[in-house]
Amino acid sequence: MAGSKGRPFLEILASALNEDYRFPILEVFAFLYALGTLALASFVSSFSTSATGESLAYGLTSSILGLPLFIFIILIFKNVAYGLGNDVEKGIIQTFFSYPLKRRSILSAKLLSALGLALGLFLCIQISALYVLAPGIVGPYLGTIILTYAANLSSPLFITGIILLVTLILKKGGLALIVGIVLFFALMIAGQLTISVAYATKSVLGLQIMSVFSPNVVLSMYYSAAGTSTFNTIWSPSFTEVIAYLGASYAIVLIVFLIGYLYFSRRMNL
Repeated sequence: MAGSKGRPFLEILASALNEDYRFPILEVFAFLYALGTLALASFVSSFSTSATGESLAYGLTSSILGLPLFIFIILIFKNVAYGLGNDVEKGIIQTFFSYPLKRRSILSAKLLSALGLALGLFLCIQISALYVLAPGIVGPYLGTIILTYAANLSSPLFITGIILLVTLILKKGGLALIVGIVLFFALMIAGQLTISVAYATKSVLGLQIMSVFSPNVVLSMYYSAAGTSTFNTIWSPSFTEVIAYLGASYAIVLIVFLIGYLYFSRRMNL
Protein backbone atom coordinates (compact mmCIF):
# COMPACT_ATOMS: atom_id res chain seq x y z
CA MET A 1 0.00 0.00 0.00
CA ALA A 2 2.81 2.41 0.91
CA GLY A 3 4.54 1.64 -2.37
CA SER A 4 1.36 2.18 -4.39
CA LYS A 5 0.94 5.63 -2.87
CA GLY A 6 4.61 6.50 -2.96
CA ARG A 7 4.96 6.10 -6.71
CA PRO A 8 2.14 8.54 -7.67
CA PHE A 9 3.56 11.04 -5.16
CA LEU A 10 6.99 10.80 -6.78
CA GLU A 11 5.44 11.15 -10.24
CA ILE A 12 3.72 14.39 -9.21
CA LEU A 13 6.90 15.62 -7.53
CA ALA A 14 8.95 14.83 -10.64
CA SER A 15 6.41 16.63 -12.84
CA ALA A 16 6.49 19.67 -10.53
CA LEU A 17 10.30 19.74 -10.46
CA ASN A 18 10.41 19.57 -14.25
CA GLU A 19 7.93 22.46 -14.50
CA ASP A 20 9.48 24.64 -11.78
CA TYR A 21 13.12 24.15 -12.77
CA ARG A 22 13.24 23.75 -16.53
CA PHE A 23 16.79 24.02 -17.80
CA PRO A 24 18.56 26.32 -17.14
CA ILE A 25 16.43 27.83 -14.33
CA LEU A 26 18.03 25.83 -11.50
CA GLU A 27 21.55 26.40 -12.81
CA VAL A 28 20.98 30.14 -13.30
CA PHE A 29 19.53 30.62 -9.82
CA ALA A 30 22.34 28.58 -8.23
CA PHE A 31 24.86 30.82 -10.02
CA LEU A 32 23.03 33.96 -8.90
CA TYR A 33 22.91 32.72 -5.30
CA ALA A 34 26.67 32.11 -5.32
CA LEU A 35 27.49 35.32 -7.17
CA GLY A 36 25.28 37.45 -4.93
CA THR A 37 26.72 35.88 -1.79
CA LEU A 38 30.35 36.35 -2.81
CA ALA A 39 29.69 39.86 -4.13
CA LEU A 40 28.41 40.87 -0.71
CA ALA A 41 31.30 39.16 1.05
CA SER A 42 33.37 42.34 0.77
CA PHE A 43 31.13 43.87 3.44
CA VAL A 44 32.45 41.36 5.97
CA SER A 45 35.62 43.34 6.44
CA SER A 46 33.61 46.42 7.38
CA PHE A 47 32.51 44.94 10.70
CA SER A 48 34.22 46.18 13.80
CA THR A 49 37.05 43.95 14.92
CA SER A 50 35.78 44.40 18.48
CA ALA A 51 32.60 42.53 17.62
CA THR A 52 32.72 39.00 18.90
CA GLY A 53 30.59 35.92 19.33
CA GLU A 54 26.90 35.97 18.50
CA SER A 55 26.83 39.59 17.35
CA LEU A 56 29.57 38.92 14.81
CA ALA A 57 27.82 35.77 13.59
CA TYR A 58 24.58 37.74 13.17
CA GLY A 59 26.38 40.57 11.37
CA LEU A 60 28.24 38.26 9.01
CA THR A 61 25.09 36.32 8.13
CA SER A 62 23.04 39.47 7.59
CA SER A 63 25.76 40.96 5.38
CA ILE A 64 25.45 38.26 2.71
CA LEU A 65 21.67 37.88 2.79
CA GLY A 66 20.39 40.85 0.77
CA LEU A 67 20.58 40.02 -2.94
CA PRO A 68 20.51 36.20 -2.59
CA LEU A 69 17.42 36.43 -0.38
CA PHE A 70 15.68 38.62 -2.96
CA ILE A 71 16.58 36.11 -5.68
CA PHE A 72 15.20 33.30 -3.52
CA ILE A 73 11.96 35.24 -3.02
CA ILE A 74 11.54 35.73 -6.78
CA LEU A 75 12.05 32.00 -7.33
CA ILE A 76 9.53 30.76 -4.76
CA PHE A 77 6.93 33.36 -5.73
CA LYS A 78 7.28 32.28 -9.36
CA ASN A 79 7.13 28.59 -8.49
CA VAL A 80 3.96 28.84 -6.42
CA ALA A 81 2.11 31.33 -8.60
CA TYR A 82 2.98 29.87 -12.00
CA GLY A 83 3.82 26.27 -11.11
CA LEU A 84 0.62 25.57 -9.24
CA GLY A 85 -1.35 28.28 -11.03
CA ASN A 86 -0.69 26.81 -14.48
CA ASP A 87 -1.75 23.36 -13.29
CA VAL A 88 -5.03 24.81 -12.03
CA GLU A 89 -5.70 27.00 -15.07
CA LYS A 90 -4.88 24.26 -17.60
CA GLY A 91 -6.77 21.54 -15.73
CA ILE A 92 -3.63 19.47 -15.11
CA ILE A 93 -4.49 19.33 -11.43
CA GLN A 94 -7.63 17.36 -12.29
CA THR A 95 -5.42 14.61 -13.69
CA PHE A 96 -3.56 14.48 -10.39
CA PHE A 97 -6.89 14.14 -8.56
CA SER A 98 -7.38 10.81 -10.32
CA TYR A 99 -4.26 9.43 -8.64
CA PRO A 100 -4.69 7.21 -5.54
CA LEU A 101 -3.59 10.09 -3.31
CA LYS A 102 -5.31 12.48 -0.97
CA ARG A 103 -5.43 16.06 -2.12
CA ARG A 104 -3.12 17.20 0.67
CA SER A 105 -0.44 14.82 -0.63
CA ILE A 106 -0.75 16.35 -4.11
CA LEU A 107 -0.32 19.85 -2.68
CA SER A 108 2.61 18.65 -0.54
CA ALA A 109 4.38 17.35 -3.66
CA LYS A 110 3.84 20.67 -5.43
CA LEU A 111 5.10 22.71 -2.45
CA LEU A 112 8.06 20.40 -1.90
CA SER A 113 9.16 21.25 -5.42
CA ALA A 114 8.27 24.96 -5.27
CA LEU A 115 9.72 25.64 -1.81
CA GLY A 116 11.79 22.68 -0.63
CA LEU A 117 14.42 22.53 -3.36
CA ALA A 118 14.75 26.32 -3.60
CA LEU A 119 15.17 26.65 0.17
CA GLY A 120 17.67 23.79 0.38
CA LEU A 121 19.77 25.26 -2.43
CA PHE A 122 19.66 28.73 -0.89
CA LEU A 123 20.73 27.60 2.59
CA CYS A 124 23.44 25.21 1.34
CA ILE A 125 25.13 27.89 -0.77
CA GLN A 126 24.81 30.58 1.91
CA ILE A 127 26.08 28.49 4.83
CA SER A 128 28.89 27.04 2.70
CA ALA A 129 29.96 30.58 1.79
CA LEU A 130 29.89 31.57 5.45
CA TYR A 131 32.08 28.62 6.30
CA VAL A 132 34.60 29.67 3.64
CA LEU A 133 34.55 33.31 4.78
CA ALA A 134 34.62 32.69 8.53
CA PRO A 135 35.12 29.02 9.47
CA GLY A 136 35.71 29.97 13.09
CA ILE A 137 32.22 31.48 13.35
CA VAL A 138 29.99 28.90 11.68
CA GLY A 139 30.79 26.01 14.03
CA PRO A 140 30.54 27.71 17.45
CA TYR A 141 27.64 29.99 16.50
CA LEU A 142 25.61 27.84 14.11
CA GLY A 143 22.53 28.42 16.29
CA THR A 144 22.79 32.19 15.82
CA ILE A 145 23.21 31.74 12.07
CA ILE A 146 20.14 29.51 11.85
CA LEU A 147 18.18 31.99 13.98
CA THR A 148 19.16 34.80 11.61
CA TYR A 149 17.98 32.84 8.57
CA ALA A 150 14.75 31.86 10.32
CA ALA A 151 14.00 35.50 11.16
CA ASN A 152 14.66 36.68 7.60
CA LEU A 153 12.71 33.86 5.91
CA SER A 154 9.52 34.25 7.93
CA SER A 155 7.95 37.14 6.00
CA PRO A 156 8.77 35.68 2.53
CA LEU A 157 7.16 32.40 3.61
CA PHE A 158 4.12 34.27 4.93
CA ILE A 159 3.69 36.08 1.61
CA THR A 160 4.18 32.78 -0.24
CA GLY A 161 1.30 31.36 1.79
CA ILE A 162 -0.84 34.32 0.73
CA ILE A 163 0.13 33.72 -2.92
CA LEU A 164 -0.88 30.08 -2.49
CA LEU A 165 -4.30 31.07 -1.15
CA VAL A 166 -4.92 33.65 -3.87
CA THR A 167 -3.85 31.18 -6.55
CA LEU A 168 -6.22 28.50 -5.25
CA ILE A 169 -9.17 30.84 -4.76
CA LEU A 170 -8.89 32.86 -7.98
CA LYS A 171 -7.32 30.03 -10.01
CA LYS A 172 -5.04 32.61 -11.64
CA GLY A 173 -1.31 32.47 -10.96
CA GLY A 174 -0.44 35.76 -12.65
CA LEU A 175 -2.74 37.82 -10.44
CA ALA A 176 -1.53 35.95 -7.36
CA LEU A 177 2.06 36.83 -8.24
CA ILE A 178 1.16 40.52 -8.52
CA VAL A 179 -0.55 40.39 -5.12
CA GLY A 180 2.54 38.77 -3.61
CA ILE A 181 4.96 41.31 -5.07
CA VAL A 182 2.80 44.24 -3.92
CA LEU A 183 2.51 42.74 -0.44
CA PHE A 184 6.27 42.13 -0.29
CA PHE A 185 7.15 45.75 -1.07
CA ALA A 186 4.34 47.04 1.17
CA LEU A 187 5.73 45.03 4.09
CA MET A 188 9.25 46.27 3.37
CA ILE A 189 8.12 49.92 3.23
CA ALA A 190 6.01 49.47 6.37
CA GLY A 191 9.08 48.19 8.20
CA GLN A 192 11.10 51.28 7.31
CA LEU A 193 8.24 53.62 8.23
CA THR A 194 7.74 51.82 11.52
CA ILE A 195 11.39 52.35 12.49
CA SER A 196 11.17 56.03 11.56
CA VAL A 197 8.01 56.47 13.63
CA ALA A 198 9.64 54.67 16.54
CA TYR A 199 12.55 57.14 16.44
CA ALA A 200 10.18 60.10 16.32
CA THR A 201 7.73 58.98 19.00
CA LYS A 202 9.99 56.81 21.19
CA SER A 203 7.20 54.23 21.10
CA VAL A 204 7.98 50.54 20.53
CA LEU A 205 4.39 49.45 19.81
CA GLY A 206 4.82 49.69 16.04
CA LEU A 207 8.08 47.74 16.21
CA GLN A 208 6.42 45.04 18.27
CA ILE A 209 3.53 44.68 15.82
CA MET A 210 5.92 44.63 12.87
CA SER A 211 8.05 41.96 14.55
CA VAL A 212 5.11 39.55 14.52
CA PHE A 213 5.18 39.56 10.71
CA SER A 214 8.88 40.29 10.23
CA PRO A 215 10.85 38.93 13.22
CA ASN A 216 14.12 40.18 11.79
CA VAL A 217 13.05 43.55 13.23
CA VAL A 218 13.15 42.30 16.82
CA LEU A 219 16.32 40.29 16.14
CA SER A 220 18.13 43.34 14.76
CA MET A 221 17.00 45.34 17.79
CA TYR A 222 18.29 42.60 20.10
CA TYR A 223 21.79 42.63 18.61
CA SER A 224 21.83 46.41 18.20
CA ALA A 225 20.93 46.86 21.85
CA ALA A 226 23.83 44.59 22.78
CA GLY A 227 26.25 47.01 21.10
CA THR A 228 26.56 50.75 20.82
CA SER A 229 23.75 51.41 18.35
CA THR A 230 21.19 54.11 19.12
CA PHE A 231 18.50 51.45 18.70
CA ASN A 232 19.01 50.56 22.35
CA THR A 233 17.38 53.87 23.31
CA ILE A 234 14.18 52.74 21.59
CA TRP A 235 13.79 49.02 22.32
CA SER A 236 16.05 46.51 24.04
CA PRO A 237 14.24 43.16 23.67
CA SER A 238 15.43 40.09 25.56
CA PHE A 239 16.37 36.85 23.85
CA THR A 240 13.15 35.32 25.20
CA GLU A 241 11.17 38.05 23.44
CA VAL A 242 13.05 37.35 20.20
CA ILE A 243 12.07 33.67 20.38
CA ALA A 244 8.48 34.59 21.25
CA TYR A 245 8.10 36.91 18.26
CA LEU A 246 9.79 34.37 15.99
CA GLY A 247 7.42 31.67 17.22
CA ALA A 248 4.39 33.92 16.71
CA SER A 249 5.55 34.76 13.20
CA TYR A 250 5.91 31.13 12.18
CA ALA A 251 2.59 30.30 13.82
CA ILE A 252 0.98 32.79 11.42
CA VAL A 253 2.88 31.24 8.50
CA LEU A 254 1.66 27.80 9.56
CA ILE A 255 -1.94 29.00 9.86
CA VAL A 256 -1.87 30.54 6.36
CA PHE A 257 -0.53 27.32 4.82
CA LEU A 258 -3.02 25.21 6.80
CA ILE A 259 -5.86 27.33 5.43
CA GLY A 260 -4.45 26.71 1.96
CA TYR A 261 -4.36 22.96 2.60
CA LEU A 262 -7.91 22.94 3.96
CA TYR A 263 -9.23 24.93 1.01
CA PHE A 264 -7.42 22.73 -1.50
CA SER A 265 -8.57 19.52 0.21
CA ARG A 266 -12.21 20.34 0.98
CA ARG A 267 -13.52 23.40 -0.81
CA MET A 268 -11.72 23.74 -4.08
CA ASN A 269 -13.86 22.77 -7.05
CA LEU A 270 -12.55 22.44 -10.60
